[in-house]
Amino acid sequence: MASVVGIDIGTAGLRAVEVSDAGKAKPTLVRYHEAPLPEGAVNRGEVAEPNTVAAALKSLWSAGGFKSKNVVLGMGNHRVLARDLTVPKMSIRRIRESLPFQVQDMLSVPVADALLDFYPISEKEGESGPEISGLLIAAVKEAVLGNVKAVQLAGLTPVEVDLIPFALSRVIYRSEKTDGAVAQIDVGVATTTVVVTLAGVPQFLRLIPAGGGDLTQALVLRLGVTVDDAEALKRRLGLGAVSNAEEQAAATVISEVTTELLNSLRNTVNYFANTRKHMPVTRIVLTGGGAQLSGFAAALGELTRLPVFAADPSAAVHLGRGVDAQTLQQTRGAFSVALGLALGSQA
Repeated sequence: MASVVGIDIGTAGLRAVEVSDAGKAKPTLVRYHEAPLPEGAVNRGEVAEPNTVAAALKSLWSAGGFKSKNVVLGMGNHRVLARDLTVPKMSIRRIRESLPFQVQDMLSVPVADALLDFYPISEKEGESGPEISGLLIAAVKEAVLGNVKAVQLAGLTPVEVDLIPFALSRVIYRSEKTDGAVAQIDVGVATTTVVVTLAGVPQFLRLIPAGGGDLTQALVLRLGVTVDDAEALKRRLGLGAVSNAEEQAAATVISEVTTELLNSLRNTVNYFANTRKHMPVTRIVLTGGGAQLSGFAAALGELTRLPVFAADPSAAVHLGRGVDAQTLQQTRGAFSVALGLALGSQA
């Protein structure tokens, strides 16, 4: 019963999920745990202090009782680029070999400094013959290797590095198979991802360099409050109306910053709908800490005119002995990324 651990390296903490028999139709979630990180150890999903993160990982492994040292890491911040790409039909190996010669003008860094991959979606007949349409994925090599180094310093073995939006799509599709395209929106601290899937297969991906942390910083800068006070204001006020004049300034900041993100999300979903009219989006599945803001889901549903649902990670797996379904549900999807990373392991 081989097991693997998915690790979600966040700005404020680490989350890990251990899964056994990841290749089965319904694997088993064996254990999960989280640990805080000191401020500055991770910046926008990238490890800035490898030794600090390695020490936190060692503590996480001990406190969580993790057995496997084989781990899968995720990437999905502003240093990852995703673009639609159509290439002549050939083997996946040859497509990947050809990418450095085809995509330099699409990148903001030299090809030598990027890790490139291609995710095929469909085939069609082009003007010059058969073509394969898919997604180009490019990540800044330095950002990926920094996270890998921290894991290795902790005595763990990274077996794969996966794209976080794709990891989430596994959890969501396994949890609830549905007809029509699904827009998966994950609102993180610094990055919000939008993935549209059909039958669990990603068709479209966009990464928006904004998240819940931007709202926190706006409150800190514009109101002169501490980070802790800003977080408390977010939790208490959300997008609801306020009657207290003293809270009106905070409510205005929350509304302005959140409305900007909501409009970006509406425009992204609309862009997909307008360019793929044969593939109507039927629902939105919302994940991420930033999406927990009170009133966010309702406002997103009103703007996009689509039903909005929360992900249920416990439905994607069997729960091992000692893992309580109700306790896992109370985490409100916080472990979905780590779970999805473990589910995608080929180890």
